[in-house]
Amino acid sequence: MTDDHARAGARPVELGATTTEQQRELTALSEQATAAAGDVRAALDLARDVGGRLPHPGSGSTAFLWSALASVAAADLTVARVLEPHLDAHAILGQAGEEIGDGTWGVFAAEGPGEPLRATPSGSSYVLDGRKHWCSLGGDLDHALISAWVGQERQLFAVDLDHPDVTAVAGTWVARGLTAVDSGPLDLDGVDARAVGVPGWYLERPGFAWGAIGVAAVWFGGAVGVARRLVAASSTREPDQVALMHLGAVDARLHGARAVLQQAAAALDAGNLAGPAGWRAALRVREVVADACEDVLRRAAHALGPGPLATDEAHARRVADLELYLRQWHAERDQASLGRQVLDDPGSRW
Repeated sequence: MTDDHARAGARPVELGATTTEQQRELTALSEQATAAAGDVRAALDLARDVGGRLPHPGSGSTAFLWSALASVAAADLTVARVLEPHLDAHAILGQAGEEIGDGTWGVFAAEGPGEPLRATPSGSSYVLDGRKHWCSLGGDLDHALISAWVGQERQLFAVDLDHPDVTAVAGTWVARGLTAVDSGPLDLDGVDARAVGVPGWYLERPGFAWGAIGVAAVWFGGAVGVARRLVAASSTREPDQVALMHLGAVDARLHGARAVLQQAAAALDAGNLAGPAGWRAALRVREVVADACEDVLRRAAHALGPGPLATDEAHARRVADLELYLRQWHAERDQASLGRQVLDDPGSRW
């Protein structure tokens, strides 16, 4: 990686106007993320440090929050993958009026194959039994918000991951992207848990859609990191017409993705993304951003050739990380969901 590219990795990504203090915060975050690149322990320290300082979505500073996520992601996606759910957990607990406490947090709410995780009432609390899939850093975090089934409904629970009957299942994470962020399953055997919200609240609350847009801000930052490698290549080799074509197309795609994130942040802070409007906005933003990111990856591969993928560790890791991270987008299934909303809600049409 060239010195210019390393400096670019530590440059903030701004999704809106920022104050001088916010610019300093974004610069410091970018530098911290660059220093922590690929190091989960350092990323956890960063998350612990900034978790209480960054705003929640919808608090009036959403563009700054998403700028922070994008800035970290442009520096390193492993660090962003640690920070994003930690901040999401803080926002969820805040929205539920729950105590946040110390330590690092994850959010494990995806469903996997087989029998789901079950929650059983036990006095004034619950116990969890079963396997929970897709638990990123389940063996490294202090706490997690975990969804489980109570009868026929899903409910969210706060869990102390230091409980002796929480076991991280080893050997299942074989990913080539985000290799340090083991996202294998956890087995829970009679683990004490505190309910966060009533059954169904986690998925129905407005913040569910807002957090989904925050993930798109991370994807955007990752694509900016790839695009910066494309720019860095021009300092070592005069770009020909094809290289300039790809660079111009990448600039346009990133401009469009930035614009929809900025618009969503403004609408959220204005109180316009509650209810169905919030989820419709999330589907639209994630579609635009994910499509832009995939095009940036494709064009960078065409413009740069195999060299950086074979010899530039930071670039090769960033590409693999972003390709895996983008699979949190449900692609054609999300497109179909958005299409259904277009038909069901004529007022949302163009």
